[in-house]
Amino acid sequence: ELLWCAALLHDVEKRTTTVIESDGRITSHGHARKGELSAREILFKEIELAFEQREHIAALVRYHGLPLWILEKTDPVKSLLEAAGRLNVQLLYLLAKADILGRICADQQEMLERVEFFKAFCMEQNCWDSPKEFTNGHARFYYFNTESAAVDYVPFNDLKCEVLLMSALPGMGKDHYIKKHYPTYPVISLDEIRRKHKISPTDKAANGWVVQEAKEQARIYLRQSQSFVWNATNITRQMRSQLIELFSTYKAKVKIIYIEAPYEKWVKQNKNRDFALPQQVIDKMLKKLEVPQLYEAHEVEYIIG
Repeated sequence: ELLWCAALLHDVEKRTTTVIESDGRITSHGHARKGELSAREILFKEIELAFEQREHIAALVRYHGLPLWILEKTDPVKSLLEAAGRLNVQLLYLLAKADILGRICADQQEMLERVEFFKAFCMEQNCWDSPKEFTNGHARFYYFNTESAAVDYVPFNDLKCEVLLMSALPGMGKDHYIKKHYPTYPVISLDEIRRKHKISPTDKAANGWVVQEAKEQARIYLRQSQSFVWNATNITRQMRSQLIELFSTYKAKVKIIYIEAPYEKWVKQNKNRDFALPQQVIDKMLKKLEVPQLYEAHEVEYIIG
């Protein structure tokens, strides 16, 4: 069923990315990356699925071209292990094979050979039956975030404090979770900084200052090796990676806490907030949601429901 659903959705964003080049070629650059976001949105809003099922389908959509182009990646092993940490590579292999068999093209046999090579490559890297097991979260983080790192290298644990990086769409319950589970931790909240200085969330120019002010507060805690919570939406990988790079520079362990409620419950929670956002605003943010992955930080916790 996961494979079938991924097959239905794998090219969903060719509708927005397909162009005819000057030489007559038809291309759809970026359709898999954009397709992951759309698959997640469609399944979250319209179909009742378990979080793990939805994210597995979204990952299959995201990586459905990987078996064909694995050797063209800058680091094929790292690209493979990243995908294998998110999905069953046997399903990915079947999806790619079905995609090729469904085409009418002159190079079908060559494409099928590439898919078979992908299978052999997965077996060689010991991730055909299960994802790569790292010694600990620190070793996994080091491998995926350090250029030319050896896959089995275990770095010395010299981490001095912990930063809890919240990640959730507005109205999912971040503030409530922090108060309940981390009442003694200092909290750096972008929303609180905006309210204190009467800055609108839609003021893009001022929001740059808000982030810099929050980072300065973070540096104070980091220099003192003081653990703290960074409370903001952080719904894209780019947002998170900039912060994680800062925190890890100061030898902090980074734990991402991702919070999600079902769509209808989320809409209701947002309406009942003190600072509710318009429905069209939160739906626009949903379109950008990139769920945090294990390779982004030392630890990722998913609070679902």
